[in-house]
Amino acid sequence: MTAGTSSSLRPANPAGPSGDVGQVRLFGRELPWWAGILGLYAASRVLTTVLMLVLYLLAGAFHWEGGSPQAHPTFLGFAGTWDASYYRRIVEHGYPATLPTDADGQVQQNEWAFLPLYPLVVRGLMAATGLGFAPAGVLVAVLCGAAAVLVLYRLVASRVGAVSGLWAAVFFCFGPLSFVLQIAYAESMFFVLLFSGLWAIMARRYWTVIPLGVAAAFTRPGELALPLTLGIMFTIRALGARRSGEDFGTRDRVAMIVAGAATAVAGLAWPLVAATVTGTPGAYVETELSWWTGFIGRVAFVPLTPWFLFTWRYASVAGALLVVAVIAGYAWLLNRPSVRALGTEVVAYASSYALYLFAVFLPQQSLFRLLMPLAPLAGAPGLTHNARARRIVLIAGIALQPVALVLLWFIGYP
Repeated sequence: MTAGTSSSLRPANPAGPSGDVGQVRLFGRELPWWAGILGLYAASRVLTTVLMLVLYLLAGAFHWEGGSPQAHPTFLGFAGTWDASYYRRIVEHGYPATLPTDADGQVQQNEWAFLPLYPLVVRGLMAATGLGFAPAGVLVAVLCGAAAVLVLYRLVASRVGAVSGLWAAVFFCFGPLSFVLQIAYAESMFFVLLFSGLWAIMARRYWTVIPLGVAAAFTRPGELALPLTLGIMFTIRALGARRSGEDFGTRDRVAMIVAGAATAVAGLAWPLVAATVTGTPGAYVETELSWWTGFIGRVAFVPLTPWFLFTWRYASVAGALLVVAVIAGYAWLLNRPSVRALGTEVVAYASSYALYLFAVFLPQQSLFRLLMPLAPLAGAPGLTHNARARRIVLIAGIALQPVALVLLWFIGYP
């Protein structure tokens, strides 16, 4: 085993790279990192706003029927369609005390699928400013998106330098699904909390993970990736201490155990809240399953089976083999030296979050949006230090934005 491989199996140095990550170079000029990243984010939001505005005007001129036609009379309403309508109901009416059911007694789609922190913050902003739901919801999303890209830059740059941090931010801001950073969804808030939690783990500030993880647990599903990452890192550090005497003191051990337990409990709390309020055991799971019926019909939830259920439904054996191939391909990707250069924490996090998606999520069009928390992987030096590869990824991301907008606003849903 080479020295480079050996070091890649240990937690990355919390001190980060020796190079200066406080400056970024944009268009031939050196800028403070925060100014450069915020300027980049602002430019990306201008581009996406223009694309959305063009689509909104075309939809009005040609009378296109979208997913939520009632929200189209204003541009901000256009940015508040689909899941945003559920957040609006939560802001205005709270969660239903009784689950809605169809004629067969099956639970229908309802607000319990959506976690409370984002609508709570939006409602607070509405009360403080007098704004309506759509402008308040978009404003919260945009501000959280700015914070998320700043944290993304810092956590990537702290491991592989400013160039990789900058390009990870570029790909995140200009990606095909980057419109979620400025619509009335909880994604932006979830990104900043999840990235901040990962950054805290990387910096070994384990007590800081607790408030970030708990907040993330009540923002979007997927927070369980953080306690699982802590568990993986605890195991790696404990083994390292036993084999080679690496420093892993009692304070860190206690902090990791407490942070892991607290964030795990928080990540599992919402189903209990839903069951308690509605009086229906399994209220949250049944609500989530109501979104599956259009794809695979009514099924019982069994962890680790949704991807196989979906692919078998549409492609039989070939579909199941495709799932196996995707798993193998992702494992190969995470073992690439360029990805491992990001640090063991990032690899552990990417493994944990992917396991969550595989265990509980039905892979349909929302999958691409739910892959965005894996943005730190885009900072891998093998990509960010290859000018041709960077150019291809950036052009593809921008070119696919209008395609994604049309598909998800008028054919599917984001």
